[in-house]
Amino acid sequence: MRNRRAALTSLTAAACLALTLSACGQNAEGGGKGDSGSGGADGATIGIAMPTKSSERWIADGKNVVKNLEAKGYKTQLVFGEDDPDQQVAQIENLITQGVKALIVAAIDNKSLNNVLQQAADADIPVIAYDRLILGSKNVDYYASFDNTKVGELQATYMVEKLGLKDGSKKGPFNVELFAGSNDDNNTKYFFNGAMSVLKPYIEKKQLVVASGQTALNQVTTLRWDGGTAQKRMDDILTSSYKTGRVDAVLSPYDGISIGILSALKSDDYGSKTKPLPVVTGQDAELASVKSIIAGEQTQTVYKDTRELAKVAANMVDAVLHDKKPEVNDEKAYDNGAKVVPAYLLQPVSVDKTNYEQILVGGGYYNAADLK
Repeated sequence: MRNRRAALTSLTAAACLALTLSACGQNAEGGGKGDSGSGGADGATIGIAMPTKSSERWIADGKNVVKNLEAKGYKTQLVFGEDDPDQQVAQIENLITQGVKALIVAAIDNKSLNNVLQQAADADIPVIAYDRLILGSKNVDYYASFDNTKVGELQATYMVEKLGLKDGSKKGPFNVELFAGSNDDNNTKYFFNGAMSVLKPYIEKKQLVVASGQTALNQVTTLRWDGGTAQKRMDDILTSSYKTGRVDAVLSPYDGISIGILSALKSDDYGSKTKPLPVVTGQDAELASVKSIIAGEQTQTVYKDTRELAKVAANMVDAVLHDKKPEVNDEKAYDNGAKVVPAYLLQPVSVDKTNYEQILVGGGYYNAADLK
């Protein structure tokens, strides 16, 4: 088995010289052998470690990865770490002990997996980082995700467009507040930096004013992407910084955080006839947030078709286990501190009340009955 990793390393090195950046069972949650006629490396078992069941997004990701792998003839073992880094490490150790042939890992804490990934490397088990880049380890073979900088750009662009700043119809100033994701998730900085690349010029011109003064990433993170944590912070901001004036927009990086922010705003009488809700962004097109958008509360979300992400991850595993180089479209941007991890990035889409039917229902992500 050691020859596979060595062969892939040589193949990747050779391909890097020629490749441009153009787009080039049974398990813990149920499942089985799938269609063995598809050839899945003689029915090998693939370990899948997802962060939590507390987010519908990760439940759906787990199911979709299982579905795609089993369609290729693999067995699967799916586990959820419930936002506990130590639990996730123990789960991955167990998967290695069970003899899985590859690992797909959406990390809870992207710096806590170095030792367990060394165990995987010692057993010649390739590792695909799923949506969240694992940091500090040379034992991450590939990365499957979305263009995370673009996510932040979409959120911030939507904000300035809704406020009328982009087309010049309004000059401001408008009061905005900034929220970011978990400080132990590498994606957080990409989302935030993408958003700030759009917002910063307006902040410098004082067309956007952050009344709380909290503009640095380390001031606005939300541990574990927790909605309750976001709600408390928004409560505190409203109490300390908005005794007069009102919030016109809130940059929220994720739907679960958006719901918490909206709860705090509504508790402060936002949403009444005299105090309309601000623009509130989001990400992941979770069902509760899409319903909130339809109801006129949350304003926007960024849709990432995780069905496609699951396909990319499954295809990466299948290629690696057949001693082939997976398709990638970025071999420069994602340096995890130990190596540049070859990546395949999918494109996100901005969704609001005007296009959710076309994008989400028309695309088959939800059906109309889901949104009633």
